[in-house]
Amino acid sequence: MMTLEKYKKDLDKLISDGEMLLNAMQHEALPEEFEEQAKKNLGKEYKEFIEKLPSFKNTYQSWYSEALNLIKIMLPDRINDFVRLYEKPKNRKEIRDENYVIEDFLQGVSIENDIVGEKIVGPEAAIPKFQQQLNIVKSVKKRFESSLFDIKQLLQADLFDSEIGTAIELLKNGFLRAAGAVAGVVLERHLNQVCSNHNIKIRKKNANISDYNDSLKNAGILDTPNWRFIQRLGDIRNLCVHKKDREPTKEEVEELIKGVEKITKTLF
Repeated sequence: MMTLEKYKKDLDKLISDGEMLLNAMQHEALPEEFEEQAKKNLGKEYKEFIEKLPSFKNTYQSWYSEALNLIKIMLPDRINDFVRLYEKPKNRKEIRDENYVIEDFLQGVSIENDIVGEKIVGPEAAIPKFQQQLNIVKSVKKRFESSLFDIKQLLQADLFDSEIGTAIELLKNGFLRAAGAVAGVVLERHLNQVCSNHNIKIRKKNANISDYNDSLKNAGILDTPNWRFIQRLGDIRNLCVHKKDREPTKEEVEELIKGVEKITKTLF
């Protein structure tokens, strides 16, 4: 229960920070209109409120990264929607209100008609895009409040962090094989969960890292570089848990632990 409360608290802060970022974005894009409205709503306190606004361009990226990680876990079906509101469309031929994105805002993109000198599209076009991103994050809160919400993966993420911490301590104390074995167990369990997330059936009764890795690649979830990366981690894990001609090196076990930590944070 404490774990769930921690996630709720973190989510509330993410939403609160997002609300402040939205105000900051509106102020940066439409300063006169925003200050006039703030003065009307807050009276004499509006100047203090504006002074406390963060810099959208300096703080958005950290907010985006945290929000994206949250959505990957809680609302994986909305990842593309969330990213699309930020990234420039690859095949975009001209910039219009409907395809102006947050990345354009961060770069100060503004398009004018050279003939008449009128602005065609400017930073204010990104405001509704960030509002949509914030609404997606807010929708996560409903998942916490829903009786249908399955917190298994949420709790599992905390468990994995704890076990990786154990592996790091074992490594520090020179127990290389034990550290590698613990990290290997985390990797195997996580790949099993990823397969389950994507409804990938594993026919083998006692599946291992290689089996999960191959299945994810065959299903198109993993590209070749990441498949090879996990294959490398699996080889180091096998060196740690099976008797071989040589002992694993400290560098190899460090590589395994860091690799497992990366996979558990980026592959869902």
